Amino acid sequence: MKASTAVPALTDADLAELDRRFETASAGAIVRWAVDTFGDGLCLAASMQDAVLVDVATRVDPSIEVVFIDTGDHFPETLDTLERARALYDLNLRIVRVPEPEVPFHVADPVRCCSDAKVAAMDEVLATRAAWMTGLRRAEAPTRAGARIVERDRRGLVKVNPLATWSDLDVEGYIQDHHVIYNPLLDQGYQSIGCAPTTTPVAPGADPRSGRWAGSDKTECGLHQ
Repeated sequence: MKASTAVPALTDADLAELDRRFETASAGAIVRWAVDTFGDGLCLAASMQDAVLVDVATRVDPSIEVVFIDTGDHFPETLDTLERARALYDLNLRIVRVPEPEVPFHVADPVRCCSDAKVAAMDEVLATRAAWMTGLRRAEAPTRAGARIVERDRRGLVKVNPLATWSDLDVEGYIQDHHVIYNPLLDQGYQSIGCAPTTTPVAPGADPRSGRWAGSDKTECGLHQ
């Protein structure tokens, strides 16, 4: 990865202008800007629902650091997808494992489990980063409809969402055209895949994220808040 000797001090106005400019840019062009701007101060957070963003990003920079938070509660299919992606792309992969508590997070408090596990782990990763990329898309849920392509997160870091404007059809088409790895649970009615204890399949036509934390008001794990 290209190393950055000096990360530019981007103002909120700068980010707003970049967000406007990237509205019609390709995902690859957005990734290229992020890599050129932040160098080794950049990482990519992957959930392994699919490897679309990994595929896009590694075409730009094969050595980009990919971060996966292992909560200890992932589906076996998710971990298998991770290993297949690692082998295919020869990923510069960093797996951050959450220490196992005496009482599993999802048992002690299924609503807080993500903030106590995933978010804390991601905070540790990003403590030495200037920016990060995610596969967040506006089409995924009403709560994400206003997602920006470039924004500032709650830590003050730059967060880049190269796929923000992509529809579900865009993702499906990219997977087919480029033979991209995806989680087999997507073929079993799961449309948004998180930890196994708090993720269920959804009915056809339902909100894709309705299978996450079913029965609670929770809609996000906290990484994107």
